Amino acid sequence: MKIEKGKRVRLRVKLSTKDGQVIEENEVQYIQGAGTMLPGLEEELAGLEAGAEKQGTIPPERAFGSPEHRVEKNISPSEFPADAELGEGARFEAKGPGDQDLVLRVIEKTDDLVRAEVVHPLADATVRYEAEILAVTDPNPPPLPSDAVTEEA
Repeated sequence: MKIEKGKRVRLRVKLSTKDGQVIEENEVQYIQGAGTMLPGLEEELAGLEAGAEKQGTIPPERAFGSPEHRVEKNISPSEFPADAELGEGARFEAKGPGDQDLVLRVIEKTDDLVRAEVVHPLADATVRYEAEILAVTDPNPPPLPSDAVTEEA
């Protein structure tokens, strides 16, 4: 069975930055096309079968830097340090809900508003991947044949 939209995929994967920093090394399971896996990795694995191995790189815009997943925020300039350079493209590290690391990138600044987008800390990173496909299955087991169901008296 090949990896295609709607199939359950189990794989062993190692993700790292181009300079070797390991992001994740784990056995994972996901549904192809459900949006829970890096878009670029899903694209690279499409069509493979159990037992296949593949490695390569994913450019930033297909990994953690996908523009359609960014959230824009309007922030008062007073929430930034007094000496902060708030020009277009400036980046600031922040803490989000649950103490999660976030990066704010300034899109536009006016006198009373800074429009920024929340980006993943690795949004500009090329990601190297090594993947071994362990299983490709249907997400739900097929129904039992009607003659296999028996009624109890």
